[in-house]
Amino acid sequence: MIFKRKIYDRLLEWKQQSNGETALLVEGARRVGKSSIVEEFAKREYGSYVIIDFNRPKEGVVDAIVKHPDDLDGLFNLIMVSYGKVLERRKSLIVFDEVQRCPQARQLIKYLVADGRYDYIETGSLISIKKNVKDITIPSEEEAVGMFPMDFEEFCWALGDTMSVDFARKAFDGMRPMGESVHKAVMRRFREYLLVGGMPQAVDAYRKTGDFGKVDHVKRTILKLYGDDISKYAGIDAPKVRGIYNQLPGQLSKKEKKYFLSAVSTDARMREYAESFRWLDESRIVSIARNATDPDIALGISEDYETQKLYSSDTGLLIAQAFASRPYTKNELYRALLLDKLSVNEGMVAENAVAQALRTNGVELFFYSRPDKGDGEGRMEIDFLVRRGDYICPVEVKSGAYQHHASLDKFMRKFKGRLGEAYILYTKDVMFKNGIRHLPLYMSMFL
Repeated sequence: MIFKRKIYDRLLEWKQQSNGETALLVEGARRVGKSSIVEEFAKREYGSYVIIDFNRPKEGVVDAIVKHPDDLDGLFNLIMVSYGKVLERRKSLIVFDEVQRCPQARQLIKYLVADGRYDYIETGSLISIKKNVKDITIPSEEEAVGMFPMDFEEFCWALGDTMSVDFARKAFDGMRPMGESVHKAVMRRFREYLLVGGMPQAVDAYRKTGDFGKVDHVKRTILKLYGDDISKYAGIDAPKVRGIYNQLPGQLSKKEKKYFLSAVSTDARMREYAESFRWLDESRIVSIARNATDPDIALGISEDYETQKLYSSDTGLLIAQAFASRPYTKNELYRALLLDKLSVNEGMVAENAVAQALRTNGVELFFYSRPDKGDGEGRMEIDFLVRRGDYICPVEVKSGAYQHHASLDKFMRKFKGRLGEAYILYTKDVMFKNGIRHLPLYMSMFL
């Protein structure tokens, strides 16, 4: 089944505005649904199309691209004969699927676009790692758009629920409570989303069976695929990359969620692991948040590369990864979430879900951390910093009942002139209290 995805509108916008003057690169982690949505777009929006899957291209196509890049007429004729499709000028689309497997095809985009006969979309994973850009010139005629796992609204659509997020959006816009019964219903749906995650295969398994055991099996298969990719493509850094990734749930389960390399190796140094972190980030299987030590509208200026947090690109995968060595039936997080017993110890789920929602919306991830150097007033930990207009909005995530928000209070006093609204994301309904907007976790998608 092809699920409704928001990126479809972005593809349509590109087609209408570009009019053949650029190609579009759709990049994202493996199994987020890139190929499926691009093929659906090709079927609906073009008279004809050809998908060249570089995992298994037709005979001679790669040779034509690599050895005869100047012979576009010969390439187009070969494609039409090999794939049994007629390509019509300005009415047809050629898709380079998994283009990272043939970097020369990506380089050829410059000349294909200049030729002007057809439109071009590329899809790829691990698209920016050194191995896949070595010795090629990245075409300036290429627009790039990131694709992520399904967000909460797309998950609701997949289950036939068109109301939950609409109600939540109206409540957020008016900053008014959802009402106890509606909030509980939406929160139940959101807990389902946390457990299943946003990988289309997992969502499809849940839609068809409602069986979390089958969903867990799908997620473990995807995790194995990611592990195989690390072994295959991370080169000499593979052991380091694997060590960092395997420690992700353990790091997030701590109260102090900053990533400590000591968990990987007692003598590890950040400079020795920089390439490994970069590989994980560029693979899009994790999202990196950096510490903005002097929060201002240009958050990146003050970022501390030595202090960072790592989040899984998909919260459902994180839950499966946390219990990878144990059977699904021993996964306490499933039971806790299903029974609405999410405690502080499982706060990693809530914080990862917020990071995922922000990243999907194109928000670059920053947090604020200042250690206590004998100054209790100076010690602060703010989970996320979000730019809204000309101001910075601090965001704190609370997974369950909480007694205070001392860090947020101190942060608001210290940086008062720079700040917009302050938010606490938690499990209860909308509330405005002491100058802080309290929002249900599922409203993180609106920040």
